[in-house]
Amino acid sequence: MPIVAMTREMGSLGKDIAQGVAEALHIPLIYHEIIDVLADKLRVRKSHVMRLLDGQASFFDRLTSDTTSLSIYTVAEIFQLASRDNGAVFRGWGAVHILRDVPHTVCVRVCAPRELRAQRMMERLGTRDQARVLSEIDASDEAAAAIVRRNFHADWSEVSHYDVVLNTERLNTAQCIDEILKLVNSPNFAESAGSRAILADLALQAAARAALRSTRATRAMKLSVVVDRGRITLDGIVDSNTERATAEEVVARIAGCIEVVNRLRSAGEMRARFA
Repeated sequence: MPIVAMTREMGSLGKDIAQGVAEALHIPLIYHEIIDVLADKLRVRKSHVMRLLDGQASFFDRLTSDTTSLSIYTVAEIFQLASRDNGAVFRGWGAVHILRDVPHTVCVRVCAPRELRAQRMMERLGTRDQARVLSEIDASDEAAAAIVRRNFHADWSEVSHYDVVLNTERLNTAQCIDEILKLVNSPNFAESAGSRAILADLALQAAARAALRSTRATRAMKLSVVVDRGRITLDGIVDSNTERATAEEVVARIAGCIEVVNRLRSAGEMRARFA
């Protein structure tokens, strides 16, 4: 089933386009659903997660937030949702940068000039306060850019990250939806056994990282996790052989793991080797 990952700017009509694509393809639109999962895993209120993502977090919010876990859990959840049989349209959440290595994912950016976006938002909100609306737009743009920089070390406005960039100053909503559907239905983005295997490995890798992060005994470990056809390879240095065994046990329990190749080395072994 098709996967569409979208980045949109506030006031660009991206929300309407995402809804239209999901309805045309009869697949779910994913946005708010992820908030519940992240809030539960991070043990914070949903409003806390929303403020972080919208760029409205207070100093206390940022001080008490585990942004590393937020990133890891977000990636794992998006891959889990993308792996379902019914496909999905993802709006935001860095999904473009998370899923762009999956060959049957169509990556889309919806944009429009800043002044036009402000005009649309003023009409939608029923206000004439252009300065305030522009401030909200700028804050939203900066929050989205910051999330992509922090989590993916990328520039969200870089056009090479997308398969198509749609400017709603020149294209209406229906035309944008049609352009996306053309890509979804083109041979270049056809789902195949090979693309499903890539998705499965990336999803398993994300799940392994999330499992290691959510387990107290392995939470602080800095490990390399590589997956190839269901085989998880762990590499890096840990404090003890006990930690080495624990990390292997954690990832071995993940659905889809067929084997663990444990290349972790304990600090004691490393010191003995170079003594």
